[in-house]
Amino acid sequence: MFFSKRIVLNTLVVMLALMPSVLLAQDAHIGSVRTEFRMLGPNNTIEVERFDDPKVQGISCYISYSQVGGISGAVGLAEEASEASVVCRQTGEIVFAPADVEEQEVIFTQRRSALFKNLRVVRMHDTETQTFVYLTYSTRLVDGSPKNAITAVHYGD
Repeated sequence: MFFSKRIVLNTLVVMLALMPSVLLAQDAHIGSVRTEFRMLGPNNTIEVERFDDPKVQGISCYISYSQVGGISGAVGLAEEASEASVVCRQTGEIVFAPADVEEQEVIFTQRRSALFKNLRVVRMHDTETQTFVYLTYSTRLVDGSPKNAITAVHYGD
């Protein structure tokens, strides 16, 4: 009986590791373009998504990233590239509770490989200039990537 529980637990852990991206903010798929044809499995693409800042009403961010196709991409085993781009814009009245907005906070994360690699967007609050700064970068368990992109939204008068 113990042996079968262990198998079930290990299977569950593997399934969770292979699940698609986990987002901290609400997101919407905007579109994609094909970058490379694949004979087997889906094509390689560049994906564009929108997510709204979860604690700052009136700011939406748009992120683009590559998606590996083929068989390894279809089953979630492909190692995705570390490159991504982000731009955030005011899309309504900016409203936030200063006590709820941390000086620096991860507001978006997406798994970029079956294990250990994530794409993140961090919001930084520059209170002196009344600006929110958004940084995207890739993390890895052992060795992250220095490739990054940055954007800012000023909310003051």
